[in-house]
Amino acid sequence: EVIQVAEKLGAGVAKALLGRAALPDDLPFVTGSIGLLGTNPSWEMMSNCDTLLMIGSGFPYSEFLPEEGQARGVQIDIDGRQVSMRYPMEVNLIGDSATTLQALLPHLKQKSDRSWREHIEKSVAQWWEVLEERAMADADPVNPQRVFWELSPKLPDNCILTSDSGSAANWYARDLKLRRGMMASLSGGLATMGNGVPYAIAAKFAYPERVAIAMVGDGAMQMNGNAELVTIAKYWQRWSDPRLIIMVLNNQDLNQVTWEMRVMEGDPKYEASQNLPDFPYADYAEMIGLKGIKVTESEALSGAWDRALNADRPVVLEVKTDPNIPPIPPHIKREQAQAYMSALMHGDPDALGTVKASFKQFAREFIPKSRKH
Repeated sequence: EVIQVAEKLGAGVAKALLGRAALPDDLPFVTGSIGLLGTNPSWEMMSNCDTLLMIGSGFPYSEFLPEEGQARGVQIDIDGRQVSMRYPMEVNLIGDSATTLQALLPHLKQKSDRSWREHIEKSVAQWWEVLEERAMADADPVNPQRVFWELSPKLPDNCILTSDSGSAANWYARDLKLRRGMMASLSGGLATMGNGVPYAIAAKFAYPERVAIAMVGDGAMQMNGNAELVTIAKYWQRWSDPRLIIMVLNNQDLNQVTWEMRVMEGDPKYEASQNLPDFPYADYAEMIGLKGIKVTESEALSGAWDRALNADRPVVLEVKTDPNIPPIPPHIKREQAQAYMSALMHGDPDALGTVKASFKQFAREFIPKSRKH
């Protein structure tokens, strides 16, 4: 129903993070995620649209929606308490999304002018090129974006993906192309850590015949992921398809918070709270009867994913990644750039590494038409 509405109106479609699997990413008018972990095409679309149709979403960050007065709004939600909370809608429709859209479709006029849609599709195509270039940029030792980029074309049909909070969520939100039939989720709470591995285990109990892949950081693994590997070792032989992959970004840093401190507060990395011990995740998996794979070079990623996806038991895929790769937001405000420079000038221990990595990430940046700040 969403696809039919978008085709009739010549619209683009952005997805809240919890709705990553609602529409496949191989549709040329799907701009991907919206918000701080979102894409440039989503930001550009929201900055320039004249109509906003919000369907079944409680997306809370109104700063990533059109400015008030810019767009006319219609919202569909099954819960009347949710409508017009984030944006002043003119029409609120209370009901199931699919049923309401089916009733709405006959009343919509086919839009003949496709210039807006064509512009969106061009932006989306350019964005995927930018993401590939960022993912393939050199890093020390492995670019975390490339971990997700290499996985994307290898995703099995109908697989179930989970992500933890942290920097892993950035790359989960942007670098994976989800196809129809896949399921995907992460924590719906604000930066709630530790859910990635338990979600994947729950997926295997609910759908033992489907491949499940958890993408987590080393902070989440040390919080409770390592203990949950014991749960996996206990139950995996009951599953009709034993494939469950726990991919760990081992960068020895609570990376998302480190970057938030730099960019939001202008504070240099505080090693006492941010540094993590180097735990042997892959070796530990082998000790308890699972398969462990460790990657320390980018060129080994593709083969490592192949081995993990074809294993006869659950796998811990440990990748030594570069903590200095910046999770670039879809739109950088002047205040954020100033805060970042302040952090570097006030003794950030990784200042040189972050400058080098940031330069490589911005080597070819897609600059959208956007609001002025």
